[in-house]
Amino acid sequence: MTEIETLIQNGLENIKKENFEKALSFFDQALLLKPEDPDLWNHKGIALRSLGRYDEASYCYNRSLQLDPRDRSSS
Repeated sequence: MTEIETLIQNGLENIKKENFEKALSFFDQALLLKPEDPDLWNHKGIALRSLGRYDEASYCYNRSLQLDPRDRSSS
């Protein structure tokens, strides 16, 4: 498993455990390595939303959509 995969996995595990601050830290580290990954921005948004940091979460969701304007409802 690569470093970025480990960071993402750790972040997702911490979201499941509701350790949102810790999850956010892993996603921030992963974004330093791969800043153009829309899924990472989405994961970070989920962690921020769970912490009640809605403006920051909104920015992350919008960034994710800028990088990949996919329409998941049609897939």
